[in-house]
Amino acid sequence: MITETMQNAINQQIARELYSSNLYLAMAAYYSNLNLNGFANWMRVQAQEEMVHALKFFDYMISRGAKPVITQINAPKTEWNSPFEAFQDSYEHEKLITAHIHELVNLSIKENDHASHIFLQWFVTEQVEEESTVFDIVTRMKMMENFPGGLYLIDNELKQRKFGA
Repeated sequence: MITETMQNAINQQIARELYSSNLYLAMAAYYSNLNLNGFANWMRVQAQEEMVHALKFFDYMISRGAKPVITQINAPKTEWNSPFEAFQDSYEHEKLITAHIHELVNLSIKENDHASHIFLQWFVTEQVEEESTVFDIVTRMKMMENFPGGLYLIDNELKQRKFGA
């Protein structure tokens, strides 16, 4: 049995994951409009991953006999001043999501909800990978800010990313 407090918190996280998916799709559109198709591909794959995260929470709620509630999702930002700024926003967003996952873990401990605690460990590990990956790209973009061709080298690399649920 999942407590109402935990159920409400997970429903909020579902909304955050759906927002994340929309944010990354907006970033994909931004990069597509700049003809940075590798960046657009990377963000599109990220949007798919965030949708999978939302569904993991959704399915977990159902498996525990809880009621997933889909709430209104705010529209994401759609414009950035530079390709670097968009990826920097992505990194800041991942750090925010990590903080929310940690809050859920802390709540699972407070609620003595061992099943949720174990379930959330996957997300803790996933956020370490997400932050690290985005930070790596941001760092490389920053290193190449005085080398205009560097953006296209990274763009070519990011074209290789494939979605794998």
